Amino acid sequence: MSEVFAARRGRLRDRFAAAGSAAALVSRPANVRYLAGAAPPGAVLLLGPEGPGGDTLVCPSTPSGDALEGRLDDEMRQTVLSADGGDPAVAAAQAARTAGADSLAVEEHHLTVARHRALGSVAAQLLLCDLGGAVEQQRTVKDEDEIACIRIAAEIADQALGELLESILVGRTERHLALELERRLVDHGADGPAFPTSVATGPNAGLSGHRPSDRRVEEGDFLSVCLGANYRGYRCEIGRTFVIGTTPADWQIELYDLVFAAQRAGREALAPGVAYRDVDRAARQVLTGAGHADGLTPWIGHGVGLEIDEDPQLAPAAMGKLDACVPVTVEPGVHLPGRGGVRIDDTLVVRQEADGGPELLTITTKELLAL
Repeated sequence: MSEVFAARRGRLRDRFAAAGSAAALVSRPANVRYLAGAAPPGAVLLLGPEGPGGDTLVCPSTPSGDALEGRLDDEMRQTVLSADGGDPAVAAAQAARTAGADSLAVEEHHLTVARHRALGSVAAQLLLCDLGGAVEQQRTVKDEDEIACIRIAAEIADQALGELLESILVGRTERHLALELERRLVDHGADGPAFPTSVATGPNAGLSGHRPSDRRVEEGDFLSVCLGANYRGYRCEIGRTFVIGTTPADWQIELYDLVFAAQRAGREALAPGVAYRDVDRAARQVLTGAGHADGLTPWIGHGVGLEIDEDPQLAPAAMGKLDACVPVTVEPGVHLPGRGGVRIDDTLVVRQEADGGPELLTITTKELLAL
C-alpha cells in the first residue's frame, strides 16, 4: 500500500506546488488518514517541499496502534512530540520553515481562528495560504481497494440488520435495538458503527437522524432503521422500513410504495456525467408530485468513504457531475407528523453502463415486510 499513499501525496503535492506553495499542512483527520494510512488523535501531516522523504506525520503522543486509527504507511516518517511539545500543527509549521519553505498551504476550513493565528505567529516568515478542499476533492473518486472496504462494510451492515429482523421486536425499546445492532456490527468484523445507529418506531419512524428513545415497539408500528459499519476506516449506510406484527395498513402500503418509487428513480439516475442535482431531482419529484414537498430533507444522498457524509452532495443546488467509482447514498424519506413514515437508504457505487451501471452494495430486501 505504500505506493498508493505515496501516489496520493504526490498528486496533492503537484496541486499545491502548482498554486505556488512550498509545503502543505493537512490537519483534518480523514484527510490525514487518506494520505498517511493512519490518523492518531491530534496528528497532522506535513508534506515537505523536498519530496516524499520530507513527508512527516507529527503526533502529540505515541500512537496506540488501535485499528480505529488505521495503519501508518511504512514509508511515512513520524515525529512524536514530547509531553510539553505543544500543538502538532505549530510544530509542523516550524519544521517547514526550518526546512527552507517560504509558504505553507493549510486547511483553513478545518483550523480554528486561534490555531491559524498561532501558526502565523510562530512561523512569521511563512506565507500561509489556503489548501481549500483539495484533499476532499481527491478523495471523491475511490480506487478499487477503497470500494472493496466499503463493500465489506455493507456486507457487515446487511448481516447485522438481517439478524435483528429474525428476532422478537415487540416490546423492545428503540435504544435497546440500536445498541444491539451496533454490537452485531462489531461481532461481524466492523471496527465500530459508521455513525450513531438510528431506530425509530411508530410516530418517530421516517424521521431523518432520529435519536433512539425509550419508546417501545408496538404492533402495527412502522419501524425504520438506519445503520452503517466502519471497516478499516471506510463507511457505508443502509436504511430500511418495516411494519411490526401485522399486515400493513393501506396507508402504510401507499406511503411505502411512494418512497420506494422515489428511491428507485434516484438509483436509476446514477451514472457518470449526470449532474448531482439531477439525481436529487429524479427522486425528489416523485415525492413532491404526490404532495410531500414539505418536510423533505435538503438532500437525497451524499458521498461515503472515510467519512459518512462527504462529497458529493446530491442536493437541489449542488454543482458538479458524477464520476465513475464514486460511492454515494440514495436515501429519500417521508415523515407524517403523528403517524410515522418511511425511509429507504442504500449505498451504491457509480459505474459506467458498460460495467453494469450503479453497483448496489447494501442488499437487504426492500420489500415491505411485516415482522
